Amino acid sequence: MKAALIVDRGGPECRVVREHPAPEPGPGEALIRVRACGLNHLDVFVRNGTAGGQLPLPHISGGDIAGEVAGYGPDTTGPAEGTRVLVDPLVHGKALGEDLPGGLAEYAVVPAANLLPLPDGVSFEQAAALPIAYGTAQRMIVTRAKLQPGETVAVLGAAGGVGTGVVLIAKAIGARVIACASSREKLDRLAELGADVLINSREEDFSARIWRETGKRGVDVMVDYTGADTWAGSIRATRPGGRVVTCGATSGYEVSQFQPYVWVRELDILGSNAWSRADLQGLLDSVAAGTLDPVIDSVLPLDRVSEAERLLEERLVFGKVIVTP
Repeated sequence: MKAALIVDRGGPECRVVREHPAPEPGPGEALIRVRACGLNHLDVFVRNGTAGGQLPLPHISGGDIAGEVAGYGPDTTGPAEGTRVLVDPLVHGKALGEDLPGGLAEYAVVPAANLLPLPDGVSFEQAAALPIAYGTAQRMIVTRAKLQPGETVAVLGAAGGVGTGVVLIAKAIGARVIACASSREKLDRLAELGADVLINSREEDFSARIWRETGKRGVDVMVDYTGADTWAGSIRATRPGGRVVTCGATSGYEVSQFQPYVWVRELDILGSNAWSRADLQGLLDSVAAGTLDPVIDSVLPLDRVSEAERLLEERLVFGKVIVTP
């Protein structure tokens, strides 16, 4: 089969598309013919060694897998062969693509228990946009931050996969959304998604602008998965009794904050990790019902996976990048 292999740790030259032996499913496993695989910053982190540094090479990353059931291992049952499915990337505390071989290949082996049949009308590309980005967004603002109708939420990096998910889900809840992004073009598209306040984070201090836009009160919920570059500003922009929620740190893990803001304002700082199977099923049902349409920036063939990763690294995307093996 053709696969995008990580052959070393480092830059784009460390991922090579070439022929690779197709995997064979064992007991409890399913063989999936991959039709679409969503890219995430995690794929870049695995390639450069920031994540999954102890994995044997070559390695196939890619956690957001949608495709068709092509077979099962011994004594294993599941949806009939040919069934269109989405794969839950979480496997007993590990993740497909990060800790285990993923879906940037023509075929992937996954636990049969992790298959979710696709509802009619949900495309492979839509399904592959959901797990890591929209599942993460759902857990952050619904399960952890408990965003309520009428509250104000601000999200940094709002034009990416998780960010657009936050905007869409927050608007569906009935919240006011402040979206921060790095270009006017991205902000214009966020406005089309329903964002109420738009902040160009390259041209102005997002924290000061949020403070003004909220009448010097601060937001109820601040979503910051950027980390080192923005954390102190996020703390300043959150109201007394508000919540700051994070699921990652794309600009670096070492953050600084002015501690008195935290205790004087009695802020809740919340971590959020991954999603539940029920979250993914709910997202699929929402797409099937037409109440959620995941934002897809581009769909590229496997041969152009290095270009796809470059778009992510240079923050040139709005929404998800999907690779179709």
